[in-house]
Amino acid sequence: MNAAVLSAFGNVGTTLGIGGGLFWVLIGIIALWTITLKGFALWHAARNYQHYWFVALLVINTFGLLELVYLIRFRSDKDENRTPSLFNTPEGPESSASA
Repeated sequence: MNAAVLSAFGNVGTTLGIGGGLFWVLIGIIALWTITLKGFALWHAARNYQHYWFVALLVINTFGLLELVYLIRFRSDKDENRTPSLFNTPEGPESSASA
């Protein structure tokens, strides 16, 4: 990136009425929030074999809003008999190869 582009980012905080340091702290918090929710939602979608949700969550970036909707409303791991494992298949752990 050239210096003009980088200096423009430094002025965004003052344009919004906040200090330059506070702007970067807010960007960091938003990034941490988004990455954490996206990782958690992707993990649940993969574990529950919800392929369409996994792709949607991976591709669409909504600053954590779609991830929250999925985790609160559409996550289907409410089954108490399910044993979380990397070796589980959609049919259950009995159908996977025993180690």
